Amino acid sequence: MVAGMISRTLVPGLALSLVLGLAVQSGCSAGSATREESQPTVSEAAPAPGLPDRDPALACKLVKEQGALLLDVRSDAEFAEGHLDGAAHVPHDQIAGRLGEVGDDKNRPIVTYCRSGRRAHAAKQTLLDAGYTQVTNLGGMTDWKCP
Repeated sequence: MVAGMISRTLVPGLALSLVLGLAVQSGCSAGSATREESQPTVSEAAPAPGLPDRDPALACKLVKEQGALLLDVRSDAEFAEGHLDGAAHVPHDQIAGRLGEVGDDKNRPIVTYCRSGRRAHAAKQTLLDAGYTQVTNLGGMTDWKCP
């Protein structure tokens, strides 16, 4: 009976003391952290990798106005059957070994595309992993809406 009374009265009080002690120790009290110690705000956080995907208007603007590399990542046979005007070609599963064909400027915009967008997504990720920063996945070749 005494043990039950102790657990009902002491345990909740100990738990509250522990939580409050950790909060004070970690600097949660108002105004205790300096600007240098505080976490960055949302606007200061690192941007999401690459550019938005499946945005034909953005893809067109990047190619027409910013000289983006239009990159067909379909198979050799698919590329031979037809491709977008001005597109470079590196199959998605060969990009890591053929980065020289993509170029040395890791800040140049790149627009990847394939038949449906799946391989273009994989290619985008490979490029981002290699340090390219301005990559977007158009999706499929039929998504291209650029005069």
